[in-house]
Amino acid sequence: MFRSCLTKFTLLSVGTSRRPIYLRNRPGPWSTRLMENGEKILDSVSVLYRSENYLVVDKHYDVLINSNDPEQLLTVENQLRKSYPELVDNSVKHGFRFQHRLDLATSGVLCLSLNKPASAKFFKLLQKRQMTKHYLALVRGHVPADQASGIQHIETPIGRDNSITDFCKMCTTSNPNCDKPLPAHTGLVLLQHGTYDNLPVSKVLLIPYTGRTHQLRVHCQSHGHLIVGDYTYSDRADTKPYRMMLHAYHLIAPIPGEQLDVIAPDPLVDSVDKLWKPERTFVTYDEFVRSNQEGVKLAATERQSSSLIDDINTETKSS
Repeated sequence: MFRSCLTKFTLLSVGTSRRPIYLRNRPGPWSTRLMENGEKILDSVSVLYRSENYLVVDKHYDVLINSNDPEQLLTVENQLRKSYPELVDNSVKHGFRFQHRLDLATSGVLCLSLNKPASAKFFKLLQKRQMTKHYLALVRGHVPADQASGIQHIETPIGRDNSITDFCKMCTTSNPNCDKPLPAHTGLVLLQHGTYDNLPVSKVLLIPYTGRTHQLRVHCQSHGHLIVGDYTYSDRADTKPYRMMLHAYHLIAPIPGEQLDVIAPDPLVDSVDKLWKPERTFVTYDEFVRSNQEGVKLAATERQSSSLIDDINTETKSS
């Protein structure tokens, strides 16, 4: 049976047009705030970098990149169509060349190419395994402090959970229902210990060496440290946080003639979210990058050709 990673949404009429915005059917106080700010989110897009060749934006959490449903209004595509109509290219599907994907619930760096040659250059970097992506996350529990000396490697294969038929959920090979698992590799670096809403959490840096659907979320779960606010992989139990605490923080793309080195401001800080209270810092992101070259350069031997196709073409919408 075919199962897409689309999820169920709630209709929300926006503005005088009365066109609907779809929101995830997830209970909790976050949903009211997102409904109230739906029109504001649609009217604004945060641009991190722009040139003649590339546009890099800071994607809002719980916003789709694009959709084949004409009634789905709240997408990055529609944000860009509204704010930058001059950049729409009607020769490509959805009007924009999105170079990679982010889960629906994930915020942060998202890159688009503004012409065909620029897109080809970006794709070549993926083919040569020269792209670097760093994510920040808050995860449940305290990652052991004795593991704070460097990168922890999680290399459990990931496949579809065949027991789930109404939405897309992935799993590791420890699940007997894991269908067609593929190699997957994530690096995890412990940054901080603290509490979120008075419960123990850790702030971590996540480095995807492969690009499987929901890879970071599944690997954190299998490592015993679920991402805070991950509705799907908490079995729909973690509903209190206003969002899933996963953020695409840093993208490095050494494109000939135009190196992209873009950071999306970190929202996982106590000045943004008062429920997050850091208590102990093991290493800052900048310290890690300065001291560990593996943190800023993906190991080519760890990237599989199949993961590149998955990373480029798979629409990883989360539920």
